[in-house]
Amino acid sequence: MAEFIDQVVLYIKAGDGGNGCASIHREKFKPLGGPDGGNGGRGGDVILEVDPNTSTLLDYHHRPHRKAANGKQGAGSNRDGAWGEDVVLPVPNGTVVKDAKTGEVLIDLVGAGTRYIVAQGGHGGLGNAALASAKRKAPGFALLGEQGDEVEAVLELKTVADVALVGFPNAGKSSLVAALSAARPKIADYPFTTLVPNLGVVTAGETVFTVADVPGLIPGASEGRGLGHEFLRHVERCSTIIHVLDCATIEPGRDPLTDFGVIEAELAAYGELDDRPRLAVLNKADVPEARELADMVRPMLEEKGLTVFTISAATHQGLRELTFAMGEMVSAARAAKPVEEPTRLIIRPKQFGDAGFTVKRINDKTFQVTGEKPERWIKQTDFSNDEAVGYLSDRLERLGIEKALSEAGAKDGAEVVIGPMEGGYIFDWEPTLDAEAHQGPRGSDNRLG
Repeated sequence: MAEFIDQVVLYIKAGDGGNGCASIHREKFKPLGGPDGGNGGRGGDVILEVDPNTSTLLDYHHRPHRKAANGKQGAGSNRDGAWGEDVVLPVPNGTVVKDAKTGEVLIDLVGAGTRYIVAQGGHGGLGNAALASAKRKAPGFALLGEQGDEVEAVLELKTVADVALVGFPNAGKSSLVAALSAARPKIADYPFTTLVPNLGVVTAGETVFTVADVPGLIPGASEGRGLGHEFLRHVERCSTIIHVLDCATIEPGRDPLTDFGVIEAELAAYGELDDRPRLAVLNKADVPEARELADMVRPMLEEKGLTVFTISAATHQGLRELTFAMGEMVSAARAAKPVEEPTRLIIRPKQFGDAGFTVKRINDKTFQVTGEKPERWIKQTDFSNDEAVGYLSDRLERLGIEKALSEAGAKDGAEVVIGPMEGGYIFDWEPTLDAEAHQGPRGSDNRLG
């Protein structure tokens, strides 16, 4: 039997963008042919896709690290680098994706074919052909490619089944799944035989539906006792709940009515299951004492508004009637449910100030600049090329950072950190002389002399 894994931590790295190319077109009798460096290719994305043929997260348990391909560097003659190949990871229907650090739900993947880009590849750097302008006709530099996203995500599987069988350990849930379908779960006469949910496909006339037994429900399961804390979430997507009540138990303090009350209390404590229709199944009627007890408690359960079936999973007594009753309830739930569509992806842009950056005064000599644009521009800059550094200075000045630093009280020589205080880029600030004053040989900038 394959190992059942319903929760994994996935370490994902999208591809880095390729660097742009700094190249000058060279041709006989055309010594100054102009810049022709191509752009770098975009890094590959890591994509999660709902695959109907995938039913477990086992593969990601064994191989939790996944990486997409990097983009290729641009080349001369205006040749752009190739894009990195995307990595598509198939996941089961009903997979919830969470941020491992914050616990925030990123997406709930339901519906075959639903796709979610969990890590986005970095953009390729611009080549010097794309950076050329009327005042910078032959740039001697190119931009570096951006790094791809690094994500630590939790994948949590909530089983997509029509019917959930709930009840105490050893109540006969696995036996019932085996009797109703072709599934062959492990069955034994001791509690907690079933350690993972078992799914079976059941046919009732023209209705075909799936049944899942939910193991480990005991008093306190919703608070973490036993195994119920791990598997109660598998009930969430089921349209019908079947109480499997053991009429042959010899444990003190146990009887079908008490068991029903305990399991109902755990379902209520877990929440959001009150609207699911219920059936009650009095199991193990092949035992004479159990049959007598079933006849006794059946009217009491019916007084609670439940439809009750007396069955024996061992001898298949009463299973046909139960199967068709379950089929009718599933058909009714499907008819009332809107057509299932792939998850609608909602794009939530990151929030920034109007200028796209903020300047924070740390002390009299230290200032911090944060924002998507300046932090991204820093990563794109080749600091071994003076002209590239000058171009960065132009961009920061046009964005308004220098003005904001002056208004914050920064003086010449002040220490400015762009990005986080730990790991950010640190430089001594000197106001720009002129945003376009960058005449000189390619690869140099006279403001930096």
